[in-house]
Amino acid sequence: MAVFSSLAKQRNFGLLILRIGLGAFMIIQHGLPKLMGGPELWTKVGSSMSHLGIDFFHLFWGLSAALVETLGGVFFILGLWFRPTAFAFCIVMAVAGYQHLQMGDGWSVASRAFELLFVFFGIAFVGPGKYSVDKG
Repeated sequence: MAVFSSLAKQRNFGLLILRIGLGAFMIIQHGLPKLMGGPELWTKVGSSMSHLGIDFFHLFWGLSAALVETLGGVFFILGLWFRPTAFAFCIVMAVAGYQHLQMGDGWSVASRAFELLFVFFGIAFVGPGKYSVDKG
């Protein structure tokens, strides 16, 4: 439609909106609650690695997920270390989705993590846009 054709010129603004929205939700909904939950929650979150056959350092894995979701959200908003951050989000989302399936939550629950995995994977190829620290 001709009415939307001018939006193509706003690609970088669109990427900024996407980065801010995804980053903020990752921080507020996922990262900060995990980070503030402390070692007990980190261990619980990290125990999801057991579904992948990794039965050690649950505290480390849980804290890592919390940091990726919190600091990664900040990096995503800023467009700083954008591609490595996007790939770190992909790993966290893959583990989360797989955990939901292994726990019997079904695709309706696991799909959110897998959907975000595809968003982060795809946007890693596109880059952060010019309104970012990386200007990629």
